[in-house]
Amino acid sequence: MKRVMIIGPAHPLRGGLATFDHRLAKAFQEKGYQAEIISFKLQYPSFLFPGKSQYTNEPPPEGISIRSLINSIDPLNWIRVGNKLAAEKPDLIIVRYWLPFMGPALGTILRRIRTNKHTRIVCVADNIIPHESRPGDEIFTRYFIRPCEAFLTMSEKVKEDLLPRVTRQAVTLASHPLYDNFGDAIDSTAARSKLGINPTEKVILFFGFIRRYKGLDLLLQAMADPRIREQNIKLMVAGDFYEDRASYDTLIEQLKLQDQLILKTDFIPDSQVRDYLCAADFVIQPYKNATQSGVTPLAYHFEKPMLVTNVGGLPGLVPHEQSGLVCEPDPASIATGILHLYQLGPQYFQPHLRRIKQDLSWPRFIDKLIDLANGIQK
Repeated sequence: MKRVMIIGPAHPLRGGLATFDHRLAKAFQEKGYQAEIISFKLQYPSFLFPGKSQYTNEPPPEGISIRSLINSIDPLNWIRVGNKLAAEKPDLIIVRYWLPFMGPALGTILRRIRTNKHTRIVCVADNIIPHESRPGDEIFTRYFIRPCEAFLTMSEKVKEDLLPRVTRQAVTLASHPLYDNFGDAIDSTAARSKLGINPTEKVILFFGFIRRYKGLDLLLQAMADPRIREQNIKLMVAGDFYEDRASYDTLIEQLKLQDQLILKTDFIPDSQVRDYLCAADFVIQPYKNATQSGVTPLAYHFEKPMLVTNVGGLPGLVPHEQSGLVCEPDPASIATGILHLYQLGPQYFQPHLRRIKQDLSWPRFIDKLIDLANGIQK
């Protein structure tokens, strides 16, 4: 088994899925496989995309072949792409699944690939039940699941969601590997200098696309807690709005938070990710619901303690009082958690962060995928 195709978003598409796929391809290459990515020439119609742009201006990742072939809304394209990939006979397809909207396109492509009776198909499932439900979700997801031959999930919650929907396919669990492709950590003073942040201030970070389920509104309410104001803690929000920002602006104004916030609400290019993580004392994930989070392995890479809410798979990824703290998804509990982080201090968490970090390697993740593939009978 030497030729691997990864079906999922990739450059020039931006975001965590693309970053993961680039790193996954590189990890396969490091193991001696021929790996490439089959991406989208149209991922979302513009009217369905909630952010400012689907594309990055940054250069493509070096040494990775990316073919942008898939049109997510053109059934004839799905058949053509499926037939093309079937004829190429890769040994292994790794397909990402994160949204039911992609079910018809990816499910059709996989059905065509399976006609070659050679290629093994393993799905890396980010979500099975979406964060925001829409009509057709269950039908689209089941349509996608059927041609897959094995599944890997990165949280117990996704595995639980998946198991009632599979028949004979194998399902295994693996930790989300580190986002280690943003460079090594730098001194917080140097990072803050780049971002124009006072080196002596207390700064916490909310990082990533801003969507309702991620609970930024809860965190803003926590910032209005008198105990937080008394400690003069600043919240840096770094990420693009994936919904109307008006409700957040109204909340900030109502709570009079302007002086407590550092707003960097544009898409953060890969070249600047390190600066934001290294500039913060702690990373806050105040999610209302979650499966897993790509921010977590990013925080592990830069050895930043986290505060996560007790939802979905987050507590399993961030053991309480080890690599961070777990709180309830309400403003008072979040505020108490933030204060407890500062009481313990970043150094308290460092040994635990480094220990857990060792288990989040890409070679281990690749080994899990290969074991799954080898178990598929052809």
